[in-house]
Amino acid sequence: MKKLLLVVLLAAGLTSCNEQKTAYVDTSKLIQEYKEMKEVEAEFTAKSDSIKGELDTMAQDFQREVEDYQSNMNSMSVDKRKEVEQTLMRKQQMIQQQQQMRGNQLREESDTVIDSIVSKVKGYVKDYGKDNGYTYIFGSNESANIMYAKDGLDITEEILEKLNAEYKK
Repeated sequence: MKKLLLVVLLAAGLTSCNEQKTAYVDTSKLIQEYKEMKEVEAEFTAKSDSIKGELDTMAQDFQREVEDYQSNMNSMSVDKRKEVEQTLMRKQQMIQQQQQMRGNQLREESDTVIDSIVSKVKGYVKDYGKDNGYTYIFGSNESANIMYAKDGLDITEEILEKLNAEYKK
């Protein structure tokens, strides 16, 4: 009986020594406040504005051509009207294709860069966890993966500071 009690106490002692270190990171905040992400967002906003400006200029030029046609169409022959209308329809289709193509291109480029940054941040958190002896680092976001955590377990600011400091280098 004494042996059994000793074994139980020894087993309990060994398992209590194996304490797991856990924390969590607010993933939304981490990504949004990461300096590289902010720079990338600013870069893509500028690119988007530039493309929008070019496309708006094309659309305005096209609108002027349509207005010019409408004001002069009564003085044109039927054949000339059909010719101008076909030309205008081709230009309108070209503008729409340009808008779609440029938008898709910018979106794909943005998605690729953002995916790369997210992977980089995940890798950093993984390395941080290993280097600091964490068993688990959970991610929390708007979906509320973590509904409650003891004070002191949120390491978002700590990781964000170190991640931004590393990015400055």
